[in-house]
Amino acid sequence: MREALLDHAEALLSQHGFHGVTVRQVASAAHVDPALVHYYFDTKSKLFDAVFLRRAEIVNAERIAAMETYRQAAGSDIQIEGCIEAFLEPIVRHSVQGDVGWKNYFRLVALVNSSSGWGGETMARYFDPVIRKLVQLLRLCMPQASDENLFWCYHFLSGALTLSLSETGRIDRLSEGLCTSTDHLAIYHRLVPFAAAGFRRVCLHGGAPDNAP
Repeated sequence: MREALLDHAEALLSQHGFHGVTVRQVASAAHVDPALVHYYFDTKSKLFDAVFLRRAEIVNAERIAAMETYRQAAGSDIQIEGCIEAFLEPIVRHSVQGDVGWKNYFRLVALVNSSSGWGGETMARYFDPVIRKLVQLLRLCMPQASDENLFWCYHFLSGALTLSLSETGRIDRLSEGLCTSTDHLAIYHRLVPFAAAGFRRVCLHGGAPDNAP
């Protein structure tokens, strides 16, 4: 029952956000009394934390393991593209498997990542360690890069990733069906070189073109 409540809460939260969902709505979706939700999670805030933590623990452990495996395999030949691939691969793998729960979760992450105030605090609490691992790897590729540029470039990568995970359908309409927002393999194969080129240009050659004001 606890897992079922988390599934229903996850689905609702991914559509409406923390402030748009009540405990009563979660209970109604699960066909139980609201008291049962309070029994398992006490408050809505703790329910939200449980939803966020459940899959964060899994995907972050996989990402850290993937990045460490890549670091050891690459040795002195470590590349920006390889670091980003290792960082993204577990997310893409869960996305392309078509599991509704993971899709709901990634949409929730995207929603939280674009929310001011509490959203930033939530993302920091659950995702900072894996992000710092990526930045550490990228420093090995670009030892001359400044921390400022590395974190700005991660910021842009995070924006592109979470927009893609939202599956808004915007690119479907814009491209008149040429691209589809649910094609996560297409996103992955393009996002890696796109982001790597951005890191390389900003961190190795400076962010602004020579003729910028």
